[in-house]
Amino acid sequence: MEFHKILVPVSGADADIETIKLACRFARREKAKLLVVHVIPIARSFPLDAELAVEVKKAESVLEQAEKIALERGCEIETDLLQARNVGPSIVDEAVERQSDLIVMGLAYKRHFGQYSLGDVTPYVLKNAPCPVILFQQSQPE
Repeated sequence: MEFHKILVPVSGADADIETIKLACRFARREKAKLLVVHVIPIARSFPLDAELAVEVKKAESVLEQAEKIALERGCEIETDLLQARNVGPSIVDEAVERQSDLIVMGLAYKRHFGQYSLGDVTPYVLKNAPCPVILFQQSQPE
């Protein structure tokens, strides 16, 4: 299987750094381009084009860090900042629109009501992705 465009959604979580590094390994081997996106979720009480300065600043910082990591590893990278009602559908739509061959996602280890939880975004992407998905899960906390 060949990969030419690898989509990497980032959120600012600790797992993002290792996820970018993993995606770079695939990108270098396949001479693929990384497409790194950060989706800012917008509450229904706001218009989709609402200017959320704090969130945008944080997202730009996350994307700059991803770009730095990729460039240090010799990977071609493009970053994009999106605003959407739902993160999962935005990731899938971006993968379709950009004709991505692979999605590499980071996943923090988290619990919800005492049980391990994938959250809402990961299951949606796994179920609806138009291409293979590789998950990088952070280690379980001690």
